[in-house]
Amino acid sequence: MTRRRFTPLDNTLVLLTRGYAWLPDLLRRTRGDVMTRVMGNRATALRGPEAVRFLYDERHVLRHGALPEPIQATLLGKGGVHSLDGAAHRARKALFMSVLADPESVARLVRHVGDAWDETVATWPGRSPVVLFDEAAEIIARGACRWAGVPVAEAGVKAVAEDMVAMVDGFATPGPRHWRARRARKRRERWLTRLFDDARSGSVTLPAGSPADLVERHHDNEGQPLPSHVASVELINLIRPTVAVAWFVAFAGHALHRRPHLRQALADPAYAEAFAQEVRRFYPFAPFIGGRAAGDLTWRDLRIPEGTLVLLDLYGQNHDAGLWDDPYTFDPGRFVESPAGRDDLVPQGGGDPHTGHRCPGEPATVELLKSLSARLAGLEYTLPPQDLTIPLRRIPTRPRSGVVIDGVRVPAQSRSTTTGA
Repeated sequence: MTRRRFTPLDNTLVLLTRGYAWLPDLLRRTRGDVMTRVMGNRATALRGPEAVRFLYDERHVLRHGALPEPIQATLLGKGGVHSLDGAAHRARKALFMSVLADPESVARLVRHVGDAWDETVATWPGRSPVVLFDEAAEIIARGACRWAGVPVAEAGVKAVAEDMVAMVDGFATPGPRHWRARRARKRRERWLTRLFDDARSGSVTLPAGSPADLVERHHDNEGQPLPSHVASVELINLIRPTVAVAWFVAFAGHALHRRPHLRQALADPAYAEAFAQEVRRFYPFAPFIGGRAAGDLTWRDLRIPEGTLVLLDLYGQNHDAGLWDDPYTFDPGRFVESPAGRDDLVPQGGGDPHTGHRCPGEPATVELLKSLSARLAGLEYTLPPQDLTIPLRRIPTRPRSGVVIDGVRVPAQSRSTTTGA
């Protein structure tokens, strides 16, 4: 007999009020995969490594037509790689893989951001307290634009960082944050569209081999160059998620405050990687991802009609006791002892990034977080009284205070170590 668990009421309001806890609570109440409704659409909620492989199989789930307009108008942009399937997606994804899966390109990114960190941190002793989240976003934006080959005057870096943060901060909520995100997206698309128009007219030369140059020269699966507007969308889709590493840096600061005994261990690159992976597992980032059923499907004994939204519970899977010992304990040692399984750890999605929709920027995220966490641990500072709570109702969330640090001092050993990293 076919099992059919269905919650008939639309869960949109519950999602907005429960945030990250919505899907884990729903799956816990129904004791398994469930059918529900979100934004008026029938939806199926799944979890687990097998569900990851099911959802990332294009024979089962497609992205085209699945992304709500508010998310395209803020976080992802319209016409970008996230909304494509099949040959068009593979051709566009190859562009991202050439940039983000290339160890030399990732190393250049980490080097540029590390240099920007060292330049900025040298000023902190004279102007602390500083908000770690805000500073990290500006530092990463400065380094990412240098790496990408995007010319930005020093006076304009802060505005770029604020817009990239706004796109992430406002994609999942109605109200002022959402409209701020829309304005930021339009502003940065106009900015980069002009850059590509100027490059194609010959009035600007993009640095050879830079991400901006590769985007400008990329051709789609039909052999056509990307229109300047679409090229701007994709270049933002390289810079914006890089700046979003600021969320993880703030979480790293939170973790080091709660567990100061870990600071010294971060001098070991292997432990720094385990720490980065645990930050990504433990702290809330993306709550879930999804697509639409490509046809009438059956998942285990649950029927999924064609067109149904299929949602993968990322936050719940990263805290699933069936996958992780003591999942609500922050313990980098779990990744020292055993590397993360590809479809077990899913803070940025799952599946194979070469063939599916998994974020190709995960290696860059881990390398940046390793570098910046070790640099942060090498500083001397205090945390004044502040609100460090992380509200799970807010998507995306972060420590309320942004992690304010004061009395910053850069030890001589830390300066020499970070400069040579």
